[in-house]
Amino acid sequence: MRSRSPFSLPSRPRALVVLGLSTLVGLASSAAYADATLDKIRQQRKVVIGVLASGGPFGAIDPATQQLVGWNPELARDLAKRLGAEPELVQVQPSNRVQFLQSGKVDLLIASMEYNPDRGEILGYAPTPFYRVGGTAAALKTSGITNWEDLRGKTVCASQGSSFVKPLQEQYGAQVRGFKSAAESLLALRGGACVAAVHDATLIHPLLRQQSEWASHHAPIATEILPAVSVVWTRKGEDDTIAAVDRVVQEWHRSGWLLATEKRLGISPAQPLLAELHARYKSAP
Repeated sequence: MRSRSPFSLPSRPRALVVLGLSTLVGLASSAAYADATLDKIRQQRKVVIGVLASGGPFGAIDPATQQLVGWNPELARDLAKRLGAEPELVQVQPSNRVQFLQSGKVDLLIASMEYNPDRGEILGYAPTPFYRVGGTAAALKTSGITNWEDLRGKTVCASQGSSFVKPLQEQYGAQVRGFKSAAESLLALRGGACVAAVHDATLIHPLLRQQSEWASHHAPIATEILPAVSVVWTRKGEDDTIAAVDRVVQEWHRSGWLLATEKRLGISPAQPLLAELHARYKSAP
């Protein structure tokens, strides 16, 4: 089955047969209403957004205020504002974020969950990406690991539900141990339960650069595994919600808000995709 590109909106199915006048009337009247999620957001003036806060500038809990801070929470709050709603942020984990969305515990996901065809088959998404990221490995400086092939036959820690698990197992032959959260996976690495832990580069690099307790570890593999774009996720078939969210994401790029937010949060190195999409949407009619 051919998967949709994350850069084009899902198409609506065309009715091949119109069964009677009543069906036509029903279709005409329903076109005036948004899907159930967007209707709920507009009526309640509140949107529940699942965010991942695994530490670092992309999402963390401020120890002083116990508030969610960082890239994912800031995007979630601004998205809610531009949708005319109050944000309710719910912390999710890689192991439960899809379940939270499908079961209705959250309306949207901004949870460091990159697009891949498998996810695109079961969930909806705003097609304009807001970031691009791949996975990288943290390992002891004495591990001798220099490339992904060095993980073959070795135990590697990762988060349950991570998209990196499949290529680690199938392409590189690693023995993957899944953990509920990235924090548990990284703790297992420091305890010697695995030779490496593989997570988003946006988590690993700031951690190794800023935290003194990680001085004996490094990111020895120059390339990222499975680089992909980050998108805002919805439930399947919520076309009106998708369109409303996508307009916000495009405005983030057009106005340069994402570039400014990345700089303000001190995210380094800068993601080239943001400058590319800012130029594209700024010059669009």
